[in-house]
Amino acid sequence: MKFNLWRQYGALNSSPVFDAFHAGANALSHDVVVNGSDGIDVIWSVLWNGRMAGNQAIWQRNVQQGKPTVVLEVGGINRGTTWKVGLNGINRNGDCLPRGNDSTRASLLGLNLKPWNYNGEYILIAGQHDKSLQWANMPSMSKWVLDTITTIRSQTERPILLRPHPRCPLPAIEHEFKNVYRQSPNKIPGTYDDFDMQFNNIWATVSWSSNPGIHSVINGVPAFTGPDSLAYDVSLQNLNKIEDPLYCDRTRWLNDYAHTEWTIEEISKGIPHKHLTSML
Repeated sequence: MKFNLWRQYGALNSSPVFDAFHAGANALSHDVVVNGSDGIDVIWSVLWNGRMAGNQAIWQRNVQQGKPTVVLEVGGINRGTTWKVGLNGINRNGDCLPRGNDSTRASLLGLNLKPWNYNGEYILIAGQHDKSLQWANMPSMSKWVLDTITTIRSQTERPILLRPHPRCPLPAIEHEFKNVYRQSPNKIPGTYDDFDMQFNNIWATVSWSSNPGIHSVINGVPAFTGPDSLAYDVSLQNLNKIEDPLYCDRTRWLNDYAHTEWTIEEISKGIPHKHLTSML
């Protein structure tokens, strides 16, 4: 099998991950080319913005031709330490993981479920980057937020926190409603692009397909997500249930989620490649 790495369209922090993927493919006796004309394309992210914009044409060509695409991306488990490796996507719409796993890897990565919190006060709405494939066929971010707040307000008067994506600013929508406040993400010092995320006094979170929904569930806060979120199986989608959120058993879900991301060492050994190639 041959992999074609599109390194030129990777983010600034992508080189070590591409290097590891290259080494892992070689360890399993697969061929690797860089910016070539054949092989299974390996791209960085499905965010068609900045350095990664060139990946969109590669993705669309493969979709039209029915060809697979491997996607590498920054991870959300231990940001800067674990990295997503998926086939035809990095969320629920792609294939990232084997199913039915035990708790070994979750424990190795330090993933521990906090007890469900039944006493939060605020509803947290988390935006995401609207230039991403994960936001395809969606309204503008501003409209989605407006519609989301309107639906929530039809069900509850709970205070709402609006948290924009750090690279997708929003106008002052919160001023159009009562009891809606902005929570600005703060970059964690010494990190490449890691931002703080707190769930203190949160009743439920609302997101589409980004990491806050996953982190919410792990931290014991019920989540409302879109159908492509990796937290879909442990969250609700109907905001009319905002006062009756889901408190389910998350154990099996967490064990499987732990297999969506890998360390540089694991990628270099070809561990995620084995799962990918079993489906190609």
